[in-house]
Amino acid sequence: MNVKGIIALVCGILAVVLSFVASEIWLFVVALVLGIVGIVFGALGMKEAKATGTGKGLAVAGLVCGIVGTAVCAIMFACVGCVAAGISALAS
Repeated sequence: MNVKGIIALVCGILAVVLSFVASEIWLFVVALVLGIVGIVFGALGMKEAKATGTGKGLAVAGLVCGIVGTAVCAIMFACVGCVAAGISALAS
């Protein structure tokens, strides 16, 4: 059983979901942190899977979900920043 792979998968899935449904800035930060944790644990889980021979699929899935969650969160964060800047420019 690859616990690090399971942690990576859970964090990666949560990062993807939160990055799409985040309505406040702190949710983007939580999603970004979860994505990074998913990437780290995915890499550690792959290392553990290589040593034990079990749980490689979970680690890979967690790594991919972590990367996707982090990328989507960063893109959404940038979009929100651009919209905020545009609204600020229109207001002045």
